[in-house]
Amino acid sequence: MSALPPIRWNADGLAPVVIADATTGAVLTLAYANREALDRTIATRSTWLWSRSRAELWNKGATSGNAQRVVSVSVDCDADALLYRVIPNGPACHTGATSCFGMTIPLDADPPTGASFASAISALARTIESRKANPVEGSYTTKLFAGGVDRIGKKIGEEATEVVIAAKNADGGELVWETADLLYHALVLLAERGVSLDDVGAELSRRAKPAD
Repeated sequence: MSALPPIRWNADGLAPVVIADATTGAVLTLAYANREALDRTIATRSTWLWSRSRAELWNKGATSGNAQRVVSVSVDCDADALLYRVIPNGPACHTGATSCFGMTIPLDADPPTGASFASAISALARTIESRKANPVEGSYTTKLFAGGVDRIGKKIGEEATEVVIAAKNADGGELVWETADLLYHALVLLAERGVSLDDVGAELSRRAKPAD
């Protein structure tokens, strides 16, 4: 028998064993093994485990007939858990189910896939700063920086007016679009004047504090 890697058995001399179908990859059950159970598994190519409820070794399928032929035994990176890949001859669960993990717990609704406002505006600010530091010919942002505060300020005035018009039109999509335009131009102006988002954030935090 080849030498075993050192296993970090718990205080009871056991390690959890994940048993998976070697063909499908499906997890069949979670059990425990001690050193003797592991030795027998390796020697016989049959699943041996330790029953915590009966405090004894047991061979899967010895009484039920649902034996498992062990294809491989793996140790996890922390050396405190084992994985048996097996070819099952019948159900793995005592209930008669193929897997002990047959009860699925419904998950909450998927989280929004869109970027959060904070991450989106931070990413846009970094792109704008990059354009300022490394002008790109033909870039609209580069043209705005070339025009200085006057050109950028004029665009902010135009965009602010369009935000108000969009709000009066009661078109949510248009309002989102025009607000994004206004914020973009405001970020360009901040970059032009060397004002960071952190500076603005600090002022917003100050305003968010309850009044004395």
